[in-house]
Amino acid sequence: MQNVTVYTSDTCGYCHMVKQYLKDKNVPYTEKNVSRDADARKELIKQGYMGVPVILVGNETVVGFDKTKLDQLL
Repeated sequence: MQNVTVYTSDTCGYCHMVKQYLKDKNVPYTEKNVSRDADARKELIKQGYMGVPVILVGNETVVGFDKTKLDQLL
C-alpha cells in the first residue's frame, strides 16, 4: 500500500470529509495539521500550496477532496 499523507486544518470541513473517507476505506494515513504544526505549514507552502486539504498518495498529489481521483489512486 502507498504512503498517504493528508495536510489539514482544524476549521476545514473538507479535511474532515477526507479523513472520514480514508477511515471508511481502512486506508492508514499520516495527518499533518497546519493549524497546529508550523513545520507542516512550511512544508505545504514550500510545495506551492496555500490551502487544505492536500493529499499525497505515493508520488501523486490531490488538491481538495477529489473522491474520484482518490478512488483511482488508492
